[in-house]
Amino acid sequence: MPNVFGEDTPNASGMRVAIVASIFNDQFTKRLCNGAVTTAREHGVADEAIDVYWVPGAFEIPLMAGELAASGVYDAIACVGAVVRGETPHFDFVAGEAARGIMEVGRESGVPVGFGVITADTLEQAEARSGGSVGNTGSEAMYAALHVAALLRDVTTTEDEEDEA
Repeated sequence: MPNVFGEDTPNASGMRVAIVASIFNDQFTKRLCNGAVTTAREHGVADEAIDVYWVPGAFEIPLMAGELAASGVYDAIACVGAVVRGETPHFDFVAGEAARGIMEVGRESGVPVGFGVITADTLEQAEARSGGSVGNTGSEAMYAALHVAALLRDVTTTEDEEDEA
C-alpha cells in the first residue's frame, strides 16, 4: 500500500501565517482578508500566529510577500487583492504582474503562498468572489497555502524519521 499525503484536511496547529492584503478595492479585500483569517483559525492557527499586512494595491503584494517569506518567520502566506477591469489596459499589467510576482515568491522561497487576488471583469464578479455566490477567494488562498505547508511539514517529518532509522 502506498503512502499517501494531503488527502486529509490540513492541520495547521503550531503554524505561523501571514496575509498580505491590498487596500485598493477594500470593499472586497476586507472580506477576502476576513475569509483568510477564518480559514486559518478553522485549521488550527492561533490568533496570535496570524499577521496581516496591508499594502496599497495588488502590484505591491509580491514585494511584501517576498520579504515575509525571506524572514523565515512564516509557514504560509496568503495574498489577497482585487483587480477589476476598467477602460484602459492598466488591469492587464497589474493583474499579470501581481500573479507572476506572487508565484515567484513561492517558487523562489519555498514558502507556500496562496493566490487570492480576484481578477474580475465587473464589480459584480468581484462581489461574487469575495464572499458572495461563488465563495471567498481569500479563504481559498489560505486553504491552499496551509495545505501545502502541512504537506511540506509531512515531508520534513518523514525525512527526519528516515534519518533516525
